[in-house]
Amino acid sequence: MKALHLIRPLVSIVPEVEKPNHKIPFREKILWTTCALLIYMVCSNLPLYGVQRARTSDPFYWMRVILASNRGTLMELGVSPLVTTGMVLQLLQGSKVLDVNLNNKEDRVLFMAAQKVVGLLVTIAEAAAYVASGMYGDVSAIGLGNAILIVAQLFFAGLIVLMLDEMLQRGYGLGSGISLFIASHVSETIVWKAFSPTTINAGRGTEFEGACLAFFHLLFVRGNKLQAIGEALLRQNLPNLTNLAATLLIFVLCIYMQGWRVNLTVKMQRQRGMERPYPIKLFYTSNMPIILQTALVSNIYFVSQMLYSQQPNSPFIKLFGEWASVSPENSAMSHSVPVGGLAYYVSPPATLSDMLRDPFHALFYLMFTLTACAVFGRTWTEVSGTSVRDVARQMREGQVVMKGHRDTATARVLGRYIPIAAALGGICIGLLTVLADYMGAIGTGTGILLTVTIIFDFYEAFTRENMSEFGAIMKQQM
Repeated sequence: MKALHLIRPLVSIVPEVEKPNHKIPFREKILWTTCALLIYMVCSNLPLYGVQRARTSDPFYWMRVILASNRGTLMELGVSPLVTTGMVLQLLQGSKVLDVNLNNKEDRVLFMAAQKVVGLLVTIAEAAAYVASGMYGDVSAIGLGNAILIVAQLFFAGLIVLMLDEMLQRGYGLGSGISLFIASHVSETIVWKAFSPTTINAGRGTEFEGACLAFFHLLFVRGNKLQAIGEALLRQNLPNLTNLAATLLIFVLCIYMQGWRVNLTVKMQRQRGMERPYPIKLFYTSNMPIILQTALVSNIYFVSQMLYSQQPNSPFIKLFGEWASVSPENSAMSHSVPVGGLAYYVSPPATLSDMLRDPFHALFYLMFTLTACAVFGRTWTEVSGTSVRDVARQMREGQVVMKGHRDTATARVLGRYIPIAAALGGICIGLLTVLADYMGAIGTGTGILLTVTIIFDFYEAFTRENMSEFGAIMKQQM
């Protein structure tokens, strides 16, 4: 009996979005995708009921970019339960720990149900952990009833995210909900820090938080215009024009490198003379290396903060990570930062002056990120079914061979490109992330890379759907 068969009794009660019984028009897909995004944005701005303003630091601050979460709102957990569940189950499936045959309809249905059940259980567990840790106030102060109500709110918000994601993936919309929410969250952060009308007094007088508004405001109120331009370009602790320019540069570099690929020519054995290109992209594993590296670092942060809060004077715990609260005048940051130990060295330098003051920290972070991304890139191909062996088997089953080679040489030809693309692509993604962090790009390097790759995937899906509908219209007119 397979472990997956234990899910059978729960299949009938797990919520599900039915597949459409007809082809959804392109305009209707755009409408459903827009509705899903609006629902997410509303939930990410609705505050939780029953919480108190807690003084505890945010242990998940470093993960919120890739989790599309917003503290103190219904989207507190963001897509964390779904991402965690999906990655773990895919790793178990790829490593053959979980016996799943996705070509079998029953196994496919059970696997999808298992993802939902585990995702909902993880949602409850994370919500309960948040409440028990005192992130919303001491449980004795907010009361048991409010604590249960907070958990219920987070659970139903997680259920909404699950249903929206499944609705889009079933064919009612474009792409996946998880990707859509992550891209919108990062884009919202970038736009807000560029044009935020919020005013802040950081000791230099009243300033706008948004970099663009601050530039024009400083030009207007400062007598020395050159000093005003310099302040708008390089001001500390608030978004500046240099950060905004770095963000645009990383966007352009990511889009440019998305087009790097090697085209191998393959031919169909069933149809003689039919040939087509088989592209192997530089970003062969897409953004998975940096997602896995960020998840690893974020877990180090979380465990380190938890241990340090309990035993701050322990020498062993200080080796793992030492934390300090940010300066009171820095109102733009409301979280603890690592100042020593492993957590400090795997985090990017906050400013250029920090990089120059501690060059070993900057070098260690660079080498750690590049190595981790390269290793995760190679590993992900093995567990996700995109390795040389898996692709060669798929080609053999589809009776596709490399042009100019025998069918037995397919794996050898692919072996020249796929492992290199997986490792080198991971290194390039890591290098872009480090460059963005060193330059102070808005939204962090990880968030920008995720957004660019997700938007690129949505653009390709948009183009395919548009061309498909155009082709159908042309057939009707002929």
